[in-house]
Amino acid sequence: MAKVIEINDGLQRQAAHDFYKEVLTLLTESSADFLVGGGFALRLYTDLMRDTKDLDIFCKSGDTPRILKHFKDNGFETELTDARWLAKAIKGDHFMDIIFNNPGNHCHVDDGWFERSVQSEMLGIQVRVIPAEALIWSKLYVQNRERYDGGDINHLILRYGQNIDWKWLWQHIEVHWQLLLAQFLSFQFVYPSERDLIPKWLFDELLVRAQEQYDMPPPKEKICRGPLIDQTQYATDVTEWDYKVVTIRSV
Repeated sequence: MAKVIEINDGLQRQAAHDFYKEVLTLLTESSADFLVGGGFALRLYTDLMRDTKDLDIFCKSGDTPRILKHFKDNGFETELTDARWLAKAIKGDHFMDIIFNNPGNHCHVDDGWFERSVQSEMLGIQVRVIPAEALIWSKLYVQNRERYDGGDINHLILRYGQNIDWKWLWQHIEVHWQLLLAQFLSFQFVYPSERDLIPKWLFDELLVRAQEQYDMPPPKEKICRGPLIDQTQYATDVTEWDYKVVTIRSV
């Protein structure tokens, strides 16, 4: 049975309630495929209640123009906030983020996200929710001063780890394996009694890679991948310290 996404008391202000319901209704009417993400997805998988003033939805990049046009035709202000990954639909004090990738261009939404999505209900409307694996994958790249999503990932592993398809996640994060190893070490530090929620085969593979990297010569060029996880704190590395940014797109 599909799980209902509850809206907490902090979000029961009538204006917010009406906004979310209107947005979800319009999305359903648009005939474009979409997934609910953000705090609502986190609530579904972890039962963590988080007050939020916006709604995150995910879609394939090709569906973004259709969604924006549909909302503009229905009185919303729309913008293509960042052509790499983000658009918005705005009405008054509320807005919806329309996410189709991430700033590094390696978490693009595709059919696989929809195939793995979870059926749920929000405000009486049937919706599909971003899969937990994609939620973790995308959050691994959010590590800046203003927002760090590592705690969310730890809670996802804690509360939903037994249901995660780790092979799917590994396939998509493998090119940036260091991020996953760092996250696993964080989880083991926070929850030492729950270490077995992390599959040993994957942890062993990460440890082997960490050891074997020292058998390889270091890169000839000065590389900084910091902008993949924080687009501001590592700006000096690129603009003044002569580091090059390499944006490798995963499978």
